[in-house]
Amino acid sequence: MSNKGHSTIGLMIRGAAMGMAEVIPGVSGGTIAFITGIYERLINSIKSIGFDLIGVAKKDGVAGLWKAVDGNFLLFLISGMIGGIVIGVFGISYLLEHFPPIVWAFFFGLILGSVFYIGRQIKGWSWKEVLALVVCAGLAYGLTTALPAAGSESYLYVFVSGMIAISALILPGISGSFILLIMGMYTYIVQDTLKAVLSTFAMDKIITMFVFGMGCLTGLMSISRLLSWTFANHKNVTLAALTGFMLGSLNKIWPWKKATQWLTDSSGKIILDENGLPDKILMEDNITPGAYELATNMSSYLPYAVLFFVIGLGLVFLMGLADNSKD
Repeated sequence: MSNKGHSTIGLMIRGAAMGMAEVIPGVSGGTIAFITGIYERLINSIKSIGFDLIGVAKKDGVAGLWKAVDGNFLLFLISGMIGGIVIGVFGISYLLEHFPPIVWAFFFGLILGSVFYIGRQIKGWSWKEVLALVVCAGLAYGLTTALPAAGSESYLYVFVSGMIAISALILPGISGSFILLIMGMYTYIVQDTLKAVLSTFAMDKIITMFVFGMGCLTGLMSISRLLSWTFANHKNVTLAALTGFMLGSLNKIWPWKKATQWLTDSSGKIILDENGLPDKILMEDNITPGAYELATNMSSYLPYAVLFFVIGLGLVFLMGLADNSKD
């Protein structure tokens, strides 16, 4: 069943990959969408959601509305994402807990290969493309090394946090949850507010989540319209910028890392998970495989990490061959 060049199964597989990526801290679902060739279509589909749809619904009914938002595309993609998140929570989380270097090495290879693959699609390099690549790579790298801010409980800051976090979710490279950590809002939004809404339905927390949700909606509508416009009018520069985001984010997914700072509560105590271990890592240093074994008393899994790094590169290469066979 073809759907504008993407089969139903293909869309669900891409969605599943995006869902699994969102479970991994530091990896964005936008990265997977970019790698698998649906990024521009996803942006245009999100951009189509707005007040204009009221007129479309009145004129063309449900069928016209569904067509306007590319409904089949979103339906199959989101269905795959839900399945991917479930798989990620149980499968990827287990692998990250027991074999972290192997998981990170796979994604490192996948994203590094994509940097070269997407870069080759840029038709002609000028100072604009080079500048976009360098600036966005530097921005992404800077985010991976940024010290967490103090955060704020003001509604304005909550709103802005939602805008920026959802924008990061769409952009390839940095995940939205990581942005919340940097802005000092992860504890307040996820640990405090969201859990309180789900358990006690406290009105002040409900208002906070509403403000955060409105910020997410505003950011989603804004960044999708901006990216849709830049793809239509400055495609080479846009591809260079997004490639830069992926290149700079590689610092975050180096396979061997040593934690140096953890998520804390308002009193400064490290927040622990149900197993009594630190719940979230804020800062890490990239180290060598040998130093990793000494620091963590765990195997570096170096041969397997290299193997899965090559597999990640190979998948991008195969996708490139598949694309070329369609031309």
